[in-house]
Amino acid sequence: MTASTTRRTTAARSRIAAVGAIAVAGALILTGCGDQTDKGSATPSGKENSAPLFSKLPKKIQDAGVIKVGTDATYAPMEFTEGGKIVGVDPGIAEALGKQLGVTFKFESGTFDTLIGSMQTGRSDVVMSSLTDTKARQEGLDDKGAKTGAGVDFVDYFSASTGILVKKGNPEGIKTLDDLCGKKVAVQRGTTYEQSAKDQSEKCKTAGKGEIAIESFPTDAEAQTRVKAGGAVADLNDSPVAAYIAQTAGGGNDFEAIANPTDAGLFGIAVDKKNTELRDALKLALDAIIKDGTYKAALDKWNAGSGAVTEAKTNAGQ
Repeated sequence: MTASTTRRTTAARSRIAAVGAIAVAGALILTGCGDQTDKGSATPSGKENSAPLFSKLPKKIQDAGVIKVGTDATYAPMEFTEGGKIVGVDPGIAEALGKQLGVTFKFESGTFDTLIGSMQTGRSDVVMSSLTDTKARQEGLDDKGAKTGAGVDFVDYFSASTGILVKKGNPEGIKTLDDLCGKKVAVQRGTTYEQSAKDQSEKCKTAGKGEIAIESFPTDAEAQTRVKAGGAVADLNDSPVAAYIAQTAGGGNDFEAIANPTDAGLFGIAVDKKNTELRDALKLALDAIIKDGTYKAALDKWNAGSGAVTEAKTNAGQ
């Protein structure tokens, strides 16, 4: 018997059977098809799931009891590995979402620029990895407008701007992105900040200044190492990440973080465009945790409250 929003219950009593096969069969029919009163949502084991939004999930997710999450767990404080467990802002938000939905969010770390594709292969159901909601990603386009794969929908849950991470003491006097003209910058490959560096380089060129030399790395940790070693003047990433690194790396003695709040963008949970039922359930759950305060608590645990949104939106990024 499969899980559904209606569970069969035995409400008919078997009649005293007369001798013969027909009477026995009749009793079996009455027993199996009695009162079908709706008892709420159920799991494959037959146990009811009392989570407020469990019934809104696709049946496949209900049966599994798990939402598989693709992430790149190298991006503290948003998502990183500590004691063998993936922790941070995103896992904290996911845990709160899971209580509304009645399922577990299971994070699996991979390379950032392969995460969206992992949904098409079935390796993950969603991507939650400080992924900026952009029109290009919604449409499956690269930075040149060429089609690279299936587009995705986003449930937007966090706001962040560009963070410029420089060596302690800021020896190059970097204050804005314009100060990077003619200099070398390190970024993580496949991020919006790789594209931001390219856009800024074009802006520098148009202004008659030197272009930016861009070095892209598989992880942001490698980009940080490049800056620390003096091979690049700055690492571009998200403002809460830059601030966290500056506070913690080398006991706070390795880096400084410069915020650029004028270019704030939205992080979104990416969902396959065909999976509208899951997308809508996540949006309902996000609104619920915003209202009950567990969303804010998840952010405040990592000093990321400045990035809070006030309501759930889909595909609101630019």
